[in-house]
Amino acid sequence: MPKIHTLERSVTVPTDLETAWKFISTPRNLDQLTPEDMAFNILTDVPDEMYDGLMIEYRVKIPLIGSQRWLTEIKSIKDRHSFIDEQRVGPYSIWHHYHSIEEVEGGVHFFDRVTYTLPFWIFGDIAHAVYVKRELNRIFDYRKEAMIRIFSGSPSNQLT
Repeated sequence: MPKIHTLERSVTVPTDLETAWKFISTPRNLDQLTPEDMAFNILTDVPDEMYDGLMIEYRVKIPLIGSQRWLTEIKSIKDRHSFIDEQRVGPYSIWHHYHSIEEVEGGVHFFDRVTYTLPFWIFGDIAHAVYVKRELNRIFDYRKEAMIRIFSGSPSNQLT
């Protein structure tokens, strides 16, 4: 059985629960949270707000592999609290991404937990050690910085 990996990130930003939920429940906003070098592109005609069972197809650039399609399902939505996106087709054997938000003093706390496994047994373990772990940390660090920038209240704020 492949090794199960977990990545967690959290950030608190100065906003209210309604604004935070509106942002993360709008599928097209994922583009703002993804590094440009990933050439991220949503292929599905997405609604303004996610719903349980929503399937979203993306194309992402993966170094050494090239462009790959990725299909995720949005599920287990708890309004203004949490949701899960799970990969149905893509580069991971398992991809389970739990998102939650909570109003706290000074703003809203965003939390992400990704549980994932890689295919190809020992080769997946080697890829994780050499590249995947570092790349996922880079992507989620970027996501954290983007959330701070988006909710900073500056004129370049790009809330949708």
